[in-house]
Amino acid sequence: MSSKNISYQPTDGLSYDPSDPKYWDARALEKEVTRVFEVCHGCRMCFKYCDSFPTLFELIDNKHDGDVTRLTGPETDQVMDHCFQCKLCEVQCPYTPRDSHEFQLDFPKLVHRYQAIRAKREGASLRDKVLGDPDRTAAVARTSLGLANVMNRVRLHRWFMEKVVGIHRDKLLPDFASETFERWAAKDGRIKPDAAPGGEVALFQTCYVQHNEPQIGRDTVEVLERNGVDVRCVGGLKCCGMPAWEHGDLETVRAKARHNLDLLMPYVDRGAKVVAINPTCSMMLRREWPELLTGVDRERAQQLSESVRDPSEFLWSIRAEPRFNTDFKSTPGKTVAYHAPCHLRAQAIGFRGRNLIKKIPGVEQVHNVMECCGHDGTYAMTTEGFEPSQRIGRRAFDEMKSEGAQVWATDCPLAATQFAQHAGVRPLHPMSLLARAYRPTGFADKLPPGEPEPES
Repeated sequence: MSSKNISYQPTDGLSYDPSDPKYWDARALEKEVTRVFEVCHGCRMCFKYCDSFPTLFELIDNKHDGDVTRLTGPETDQVMDHCFQCKLCEVQCPYTPRDSHEFQLDFPKLVHRYQAIRAKREGASLRDKVLGDPDRTAAVARTSLGLANVMNRVRLHRWFMEKVVGIHRDKLLPDFASETFERWAAKDGRIKPDAAPGGEVALFQTCYVQHNEPQIGRDTVEVLERNGVDVRCVGGLKCCGMPAWEHGDLETVRAKARHNLDLLMPYVDRGAKVVAINPTCSMMLRREWPELLTGVDRERAQQLSESVRDPSEFLWSIRAEPRFNTDFKSTPGKTVAYHAPCHLRAQAIGFRGRNLIKKIPGVEQVHNVMECCGHDGTYAMTTEGFEPSQRIGRRAFDEMKSEGAQVWATDCPLAATQFAQHAGVRPLHPMSLLARAYRPTGFADKLPPGEPEPES
């Protein structure tokens, strides 16, 4: 055992702010890594969320006789690489800056700092470049005129992708849409080059909806407009930057954030809320951008963050107004299984998608599943992350199945892909579920006219 006691108090190397020169000091980081590992080893509350903590505990207990200072560089890499930024350890941790605790511990931010310094030192891999910029990858895929979607199902091509890029050959990859959400919005007259910013809501459709499932975006627009919301689509938006930040690429995050701020702030300045469809993206806009950007951009990001809403969160906020629309025409049935995404939980805004589903007549129970599905950004796509993601998500898969619901829902489109592959059912986004319930042919079970709204 180490004879030297390690204080749980922050070291002089503590920094979670990339604009602080100390943040980039590898020696300062090393002090904080040792301290945080010691605190986590003593606490052990977060043993179940990912492989970072079981790996850390195994190394300290069984290889280093309880001495955290004996961990090697490659072993620390291993612990950090197992973190897929679900944020659940920060949600549960009692020692965080969020709780104003003296220990000031934020494990996900420590990992981001570690990865950023490593990326600056070693550069980005080919896989980091492919997965870290969904806009560029999608643009390239779309030039194939659908061939990319076909090739993603060809075993020889997937073997090649695994060997060269590091994307697991068995991972179900989302198709690239032939028509982006933005192209649909422009054709529908919702994006006009000379249109002045305004409206009640500016939609941040997210790169996934833009390139892979634009129907979720169309459903969101439909639902908001059915509830009397003046929603505006914004041309030229880019990825929120989370895929790049997963790999420590801060400059790409800042460039994309700056570009998006230029487009969104005119709407915010006129009083609009920014509704981000994917919980990961709303988390980035609401929590990460104000800490990752610098100078005027940080000020703008802080102003933007106060206007960011999840679509269900926004819709729930107007439920007491006369315009709130409960004129549903069909119902998903008595029981719906609802999965609460990790990044929605991290924002502490409640499960408004679940609450809205309960408003549909005929729905008697919404079975709430809080377990992580294991997808977590690009983690489940990687050769090393694919199999652990299934193991980590098993509890969520089993719970979603447990009630026998025919219709599943989740706010996270990537979680939907994970459930589709490993549980056999693709959940609907709450906005898509609501959109279908407003339509007479949305679900097989029709509702009679004037069906009363169930009690909340």
